[in-house]
Amino acid sequence: MRLIAHRGFAANQPENTLRAVEEASAIADEVELDVRRCGSGELVVIHDERIDRVTDGEGRVDDHSLAELQALDVLGTGQGVPALADLLAEVPANVGVTLDLKEEGTGADAVAHVRAHHPQTVASSFIPSILEECLEADPAVPRAVIAADDADCLEVAVAYDCDYVHLALDVCTDRRVAEAHRVGMSVNAWTVDSRTEAEAMAALGVDGVIADRWGVLPEASM
Repeated sequence: MRLIAHRGFAANQPENTLRAVEEASAIADEVELDVRRCGSGELVVIHDERIDRVTDGEGRVDDHSLAELQALDVLGTGQGVPALADLLAEVPANVGVTLDLKEEGTGADAVAHVRAHHPQTVASSFIPSILEECLEADPAVPRAVIAADDADCLEVAVAYDCDYVHLALDVCTDRRVAEAHRVGMSVNAWTVDSRTEAEAMAALGVDGVIADRWGVLPEASM
């Protein structure tokens, strides 16, 4: 079972930062990063629409230029909001990346970044139109649909030729895992916070866990 570092193991290091990526890359099979577009057009790595929670600034991400975002302090690291290209360049070639694309209109640019900086990357999203953007931009870049509720995400995954289904813990069942496997898709469960949760997911046959902290994998999977 693969270990995917959610926001770079957000419970262990400041989320979506260079520090988190460097630490997670030494431990995890993959690093998951959140992607938005800033006011000057570049793709940046930050989860929320607003910068208030994770920086010493305030306002919307898309109201700030890249230079302004990089001048902020993210969660006391002394580092600003990173550009996606900069973080991708820091992930070793043997470590995968999953991009959680938060906004429409980011798919094509994200795929271009993948080709340029880190080919071992999965483009994922809750939003079907973003998966469509990624598929049209480059069908060779793997895609994942993210599901947080009981809606049938498998239909979306099939429609956009996804390779993965990312299921929230409370909707990840043996039936859903079996259905995804039946059509050739791998299943990653999120967000795992303990070894007990990871063991439950392993019993369901999931292929990977997206975790907030390291050390959650069952010993048999390590």
